[in-house]
Amino acid sequence: MTTPTPTRSQLGGSLLGQCLGDALGFVVEGYPPEICRGYVDGVLRAGQAGAHGRGAFAFGQYTDDSQLARELLQSFVACRAFDPADYAARIAAIFVEERIVGRGRATEEAARRLAAGVPWQQAGAPPPSAGNGSAMRAGPVGLLFSGDPAALVRVACDQGRITHQDARCSAGAVAIAGAVAFALERGAIDVPAFCARLAALVAPVDPSVAAAIARLPEWVAQSPEDAAGPIAALGRAAVSDGWQGISPFVTPSVTWSLYAFLRTPDDYWEPSAPRSPSVATSTPPPPWPARSPAPAPASTPSQARSSIGWAIKAPGCAPI
Repeated sequence: MTTPTPTRSQLGGSLLGQCLGDALGFVVEGYPPEICRGYVDGVLRAGQAGAHGRGAFAFGQYTDDSQLARELLQSFVACRAFDPADYAARIAAIFVEERIVGRGRATEEAARRLAAGVPWQQAGAPPPSAGNGSAMRAGPVGLLFSGDPAALVRVACDQGRITHQDARCSAGAVAIAGAVAFALERGAIDVPAFCARLAALVAPVDPSVAAAIARLPEWVAQSPEDAAGPIAALGRAAVSDGWQGISPFVTPSVTWSLYAFLRTPDDYWEPSAPRSPSVATSTPPPPWPARSPAPAPASTPSQARSSIGWAIKAPGCAPI
């Protein structure tokens, strides 16, 4: 099937959708699934989102996830092509100037190296550091290069290598960009076919991430409660013990993001945070402080398929 060229509306809707999902998830980012579920059911579904923020930030603030996707698009517009040196300079600047909201350790360390003059090809965190930072910003690549799979893979990998050099990180970026490109195609999504194509696109970059994507059809058939455990366990040895929920390791966080989309591609409410005692072991008090009501974003995506990327933060997940 030929992937259509994205329209101006799809380009804008994808970034707005990511920013909206990012802002909604920021309030409970890093918290266990039970807290996230309570936030969805008791705050978002109750129409109270505008009354809650996180720390000093009012509702509507998006984070580094969307900030770096925005910078990627702005770099592309300014250079009229993907220029990794220009994008690297933008990553460095947003950290050095303290404009970043939330920050992954590996991404920040890479940004500091870039600011110190390290070339972009060498600045990224070396293996085995394999966080999701390069994947969380890759959605625009899928839109910009939807008609050129080879360029999509190359650019997804290069933009990711600026901060993360592990092949699994590159594969995660290719997975998110590829999923965005495939979602542009009209008609109902055939989940097994979608996942097979995506796994084939990712496999040359890293077979382990491709293997996780290939298993998605069996997980998509399961409830969030049942799917969360095995997805969270992907690459469990790569993260520190005691992490609750989907960890920031690239393989489970990218796989959960794709699961969330493929499970209900036309309903952005579900799945949200699973009620899974095997994933979360404690329930701290609700983290969202009541605030003065803040205005909602000026526009919202009309369809969930307008944005995959990091539009829904995985419960318990944070960028690294």
